Order: sequence, then structure tokens, then C-alpha cells
Amino acid sequence: MTGINAPARAQKAAFVALAGRPSVGKSTLVNLLCGAKVAIVSAVPQTTRSAVRGILTRGEGQLVFVDTPGRHVSERKFNKMLMGAADRALDDAELVLYVLDASRPAGREEEAVAARLKGFQDRTAVAINKIDAAGADPQALLEFLQKSLPDIPPSRCFQISCLKKEGTGPLLDCLFDMAGEGELLYPGEYYTDQELSFRISEIIREKAMNRVREELPHSIYVEVADLELRDGPQEGGVEPEKKRLWVRAFIIVERESQKGIIVGKGGEKIKAIGQAARKELNAILDWKTDLDLRVKTGKDWRHNDRVLRKITGV
Repeated sequence: MTGINAPARAQKAAFVALAGRPSVGKSTLVNLLCGAKVAIVSAVPQTTRSAVRGILTRGEGQLVFVDTPGRHVSERKFNKMLMGAADRALDDAELVLYVLDASRPAGREEEAVAARLKGFQDRTAVAINKIDAAGADPQALLEFLQKSLPDIPPSRCFQISCLKKEGTGPLLDCLFDMAGEGELLYPGEYYTDQELSFRISEIIREKAMNRVREELPHSIYVEVADLELRDGPQEGGVEPEKKRLWVRAFIIVERESQKGIIVGKGGEKIKAIGQAARKELNAILDWKTDLDLRVKTGKDWRHNDRVLRKITGV
């Protein structure tokens, strides 16, 4: 029906939990779909440690993407808590987006992910990422899906390239089609609901991980100790600049001997981490940022339940 008497189209709204192995590109995909930096990205597996929400609003309605830690088979306490965060996101979401890496054959970990998703097939869409990578074999993964999750129809399986920003249009159309009717969950201008201190800590952690990923890939976390809006400098009766955000944050390592790796010779590494973090924070926040960045030891923090609950949200 067309014309002025046509009924208004109902809006769609849904939480969409991403699932997949580590390093398949879930965080990169969330950033691409939302059109903004929501989740940090690193070559280190399991960079994502908690459920991170990115928000996409367009004419049809709103999708809230929940990026989750990559599913990894391990009995370590830290990994179990990461999997707890991923499981809770799956159970709470209306839809699931299963992300696979076309350059990696399905194996034990992929089988474990598929087994976890068996009960979600009626509300799952699939994105086979990295189809442009050397050795990519998306057809093999489609055959794996047909055997492991046969109730997901081919019409809900999409081949994409986050690197080349290709193939996500049909995927988004499918997710909006699958979403139920509902009011917007967040104001239309939002692209994430992360607290300011969390965003700052994650950006610092990303810059640190990308500089020490060979030495300390999982042995660091970042704690924002202080946040304060301060007036900008004032000179000679001139009106002060707009307020600046002052941040004191700590990069926390597990052992005293690891502090030197973060600091670097003559302090050059922590200086580079701080400069890179400030540059990104200045680009995404409403204020210029003054960052006081330090390093301290949190002995065996990966075995500390209080710290792990804070990091993973479980």
C-alpha cells in the first residue's frame, strides 16, 4: 500500500550477541557495522575481555551489537570467566551473529563454538569473514555449518571482508529483518553506552598491547584511578580554553620484572603508549585529554576474583 494513508512501518530493535573463536574479527566487525570505534582491536587473541556494546540506528530501527570474548578451550580461571561473559551475552540477546574466519579451517575450537550455538539456530545469522585472505576457503566453512548447524539456512549466511569493507550491507538487512518490533533502546545519536573510564582504559590497553604483544600479551590490564574536568590554561586576562579532561591511569602488570617492559629504555615505550592513547582520545571525546600514565604491579591479578569480576563484568 502506498500514499498518505499507508500505515507507518513498525520499528525494529534487538540486541545482537557476536560469537566466534578468538581473532576472527568480531571487534573489527562491530566497529565497521557501527561506523565508529567501539571495541579495541589487536592481533593478540582474546583482546576482548567483556561484553562491549556498539549501537547502530537507521530508518528501520536499532541494533545493539554485543561484542564478546572469543571462545577458547581452556580450564584456566581467567578464560572461564571470559567464557562466562560470552555465555551471558548469548543468553540475554534476541539475535546471534556467528563470525568465522575463512582463512582458518574448522577444528576443535570451531566445533565447540557451533555446539554452544545449537540452541540458537532459529535466531542466528552467520558472517564468514576474511574471504580476501590468502588461503581463504569459505565453501569449506559453509559445508561445516551445514553439518554442524543445519537449521541455519543459506539465506542467513554471508561472506564478508572487514578489511575491504565488503559484504556487510546484506548482512545488516538480514539482521534487521530478523529483529522484532520495538522502541529504540538508546537515543539515535549513540554508538556505544560504555562508561567514560572504561573507554579510556580500553584505548590505553590497546595501545599498550600493540607495543608489547610479544612480551606481555595477556599480563596487563588498565585501571583509571582519577578523572577530572579542569579549566584550560588562562594567560594575561584571556578567557580560558574550554575544559580539559585530566586522567590518571595505571598499566598494571603481574610481576615487578615486567614493569621495565612497559616503561622501555629511558621511558620511551610508556611515552609512546601515552601519546598514541591521547591522540585517539582527543579524536573521540568532547575534551582535550591530559593523561598521567604510570605502571604498577598487581601480583598474580589473573588469579584474583575481584579483579577478574571487574574486568569481565561476570
